[in-house]
Amino acid sequence: MATAETLFRQRGVAKSSIADIAHELGMSPANVFKHFGSKAVLVDAICDRHISRMIERFTPFDEPLPAPDRLARVACKLMEAHLQDLRDNPFFLEMIFVMSDADLPSGRHYEELVQNLFRDLIRQGVESGVYHCSDCAETSRHVAAAFVSVLHPVFLVNSGEEELLQRCAGIAGLVNAALQNPLEK
Repeated sequence: MATAETLFRQRGVAKSSIADIAHELGMSPANVFKHFGSKAVLVDAICDRHISRMIERFTPFDEPLPAPDRLARVACKLMEAHLQDLRDNPFFLEMIFVMSDADLPSGRHYEELVQNLFRDLIRQGVESGVYHCSDCAETSRHVAAAFVSVLHPVFLVNSGEEELLQRCAGIAGLVNAALQNPLEK
């Protein structure tokens, strides 16, 4: 995966083949295909590894902040991490576009990790009596969907950073208002 990632960075995903990766490794393409049945599977594995590492940076949120502030901070930090990744690893954006027609496990895994991150934040808010919802898991799906415009790379590259920060804060405000409303959603 490291060799493929290096080639993707240098040449781009579309211009790197399994044969190129095998050549760099000094093996036949069949050996690469033995571990990764296709280029899509290889790209998916690289994306999944990257996604897991990125999300791990957000799991320890032991800051003594009220739930609304913690949710806003985590959403903003996650967005900033995506922006930094796009600056540092522009080939990831190409991988997303090249592979966008495929329903890859890494995309589903990312969605699950983000939803779990929000679920834990919401649960903490409910436990502290600040948030009100009967199903934290279901609510986290809607919260994650609300933040798509500041977390999906396609939206990030088409907006300025100041606009994104304002949008993220606005969405966090709306989500927090909804979660704090004691009426059943």
